[in-house]
Amino acid sequence: PFCLLDEVDAPLDEANVGRFCALVREMSEQVQFLVVTHNKTTMEAAHQLSGVTMREPGVSRLVSVDMAEASRMVGVA
Repeated sequence: PFCLLDEVDAPLDEANVGRFCALVREMSEQVQFLVVTHNKTTMEAAHQLSGVTMREPGVSRLVSVDMAEASRMVGVA
């Protein structure tokens, strides 16, 4: 199964964002999630981050970060 969640964490306080992340983490063993968020706590729970930036007007760029790889790189530095 696949689940797309669009900013469902926006109205939540930090305690409930933590509960939400724990639930997604638990369910992710059986379900693939794509979560749209601006919440840093939710982003920290992700395995993969993808974002869109616009350095110049009208030109979008996709940026992706594998969190496990980033953690390994930080550990080496």
